Amino acid sequence: MLRRIVAAAVLLVLVKGLCALELLPEQGLLTALCYLAPYAVIGWDVLYRAVRNIRGGQVFDENFLMALATVGAFATAEYAEAVFVMLFYQVGELFQDYAVGKSRQSIAALMDIRPDTANLEREDGSTEEVDPEDVAVGAVIVVKPGERVPLDGTVLTGESSLDTAALTGESVPRDVGVGDDVISGCVNQSGVLRIRVTRPCEESTVSKILDLVENASEKKSTSENFITRFARYYTPCVVLSAAALFLIPTILLVLGAPLGFLNGTVWTDWLHRALIFLVISCPCALVISVPLSFFGGIGGASKCGILVKGSNYLEALAKTETIIFDKTGTLTKGTFTVTAVHPEEGFTAQQVLEYAALAEQYSDHPISLSLRKACQSQLDAGRVSDVEEIAGHGVCAKVDGRTVCVGNSRLMERQNVNFLPCELPGTIVHVTADGFYAGHIVISDLPKEDARDAIADLKASGVKRTVMLTGDAEAVAKSVAAELGVDEYHAQLLPADKVDWAERILAAKRPEARVAFVGDGINDAPVLSRADIGIAMGALGSDAAIEAADIVLMDDKPSKIATAMRISRKTLRIVKQNIWFALGVKGAVLLLGAFGMATMWEAVFADVGVAFIAILNAMRCLRVEEFRK
Repeated sequence: MLRRIVAAAVLLVLVKGLCALELLPEQGLLTALCYLAPYAVIGWDVLYRAVRNIRGGQVFDENFLMALATVGAFATAEYAEAVFVMLFYQVGELFQDYAVGKSRQSIAALMDIRPDTANLEREDGSTEEVDPEDVAVGAVIVVKPGERVPLDGTVLTGESSLDTAALTGESVPRDVGVGDDVISGCVNQSGVLRIRVTRPCEESTVSKILDLVENASEKKSTSENFITRFARYYTPCVVLSAAALFLIPTILLVLGAPLGFLNGTVWTDWLHRALIFLVISCPCALVISVPLSFFGGIGGASKCGILVKGSNYLEALAKTETIIFDKTGTLTKGTFTVTAVHPEEGFTAQQVLEYAALAEQYSDHPISLSLRKACQSQLDAGRVSDVEEIAGHGVCAKVDGRTVCVGNSRLMERQNVNFLPCELPGTIVHVTADGFYAGHIVISDLPKEDARDAIADLKASGVKRTVMLTGDAEAVAKSVAAELGVDEYHAQLLPADKVDWAERILAAKRPEARVAFVGDGINDAPVLSRADIGIAMGALGSDAAIEAADIVLMDDKPSKIATAMRISRKTLRIVKQNIWFALGVKGAVLLLGAFGMATMWEAVFADVGVAFIAILNAMRCLRVEEFRK
């Protein structure tokens, strides 16, 4: 295209020079043929596409408009102007293609996280470079320092740090060792890892992420759908208007109507105005820049570890006024931690904790794991015998020959032991020794470090109502809501109860407002699906989260929700700027063209120039550095 532009420009200057030297007349068949040479060089593809589209039933597009306008200019002996307009149009198209290409390259580079090869380990211990698609589940691959993990799997040998920035947007590396799960797309920073593959290539985390980003453009926003419908009706209307602008004055001139605006004009003047009107009317600024803005916004969000499944969700997020949170794993860490030990007289805190940890050492319940983790002394399984689990109550066992019972208040009532209530929030584990109350242990699910700041940030971003839904006890929910600054909470809910509350909140919202639900994406799928926008937290490697949610946050930070909202609002601002800028300039130049006050140059600027400026503005959506800090 660049060579064609240069060749056409040289030929045009040559013909203009011959006319200036009076070696060619300004008018005439020979002059028209000379101008036809640069016109053919620069415009043959536009004419071809116009004819092809007319044959296919797609008449009203920019190729048809430019072909009609420039051929019409030739018909009115405006040879140089016809070539200039086509040349300027193709220069603008070249710049547009460059801008769109740069935008797509930026997103392609951003999502270039799927390795082309994997080091497959052979039976003799050597490795062979193969396509990741050819690696079977159960095979062993070797990932060297500096290489990207090609497939999901489990570490067999080696220790290293993994850079997950491409997936989560975070620069803090993740340490892995033997037995840890690793996901594709991460960069191995230090040690050599031998990994047993657990998923085929097409089902790997990186493949699912790339598929989401590539297909996000299929789910169009309201703005994109409006522009599509607008262009469908707008272009035929302006073609008819241009025809009316030419035919009505021409007929009046033929009839000799004594109208003032016809004075001093001939029919070719009105044809020229109509052709200018056609050039101005091309809607490419809107048709290209609006989808590109959303495409850039989705790409920019991906840089921050936020996957948006479609521009419709990005647009809806900007209108969100109410956010519903699940508690466990979303606002809290989802892991139990011993936060207090209250021994009775005759017992020490360490003794109470040790009794509880020994009695619970055969259980894999999260509470049991937290008790064993908190106990500082060495746990000897030989000190424990006669372990009896009592469903819904707790466990009893012989520890050092003493009968130790560990459990909830129902177990204490069953043992006829007087126990003391605790005002601290959390799960209370009571401990008895030989029928005597030894004390109790408080186990809590602690809030995430950035949860409080995330709630405050959302309110500062325009969210009017925050709600927490949880199946936990009333006291625990009240404490967490107060600590984090959540507006309201509802506790002791079953999954169906969460859906009911979501329905109530949706019914009470304003028609134009949106409600988002934030959960872990595994046990919250019904509410994620029911809300206007479902946001999955901590979805790194979680298939359920990626499938159920509309927006997926690839790490565990609730603060990313406010980041996603800022990106969506920035994108929507740029979309509106492009729409009003394009319509404003086109409207003004259309009026000038209708009154004969705009030349073909202004017409081409109103088309190509406006489109180029709108595209450059749309590319700003990719810039999200201020949101990553």
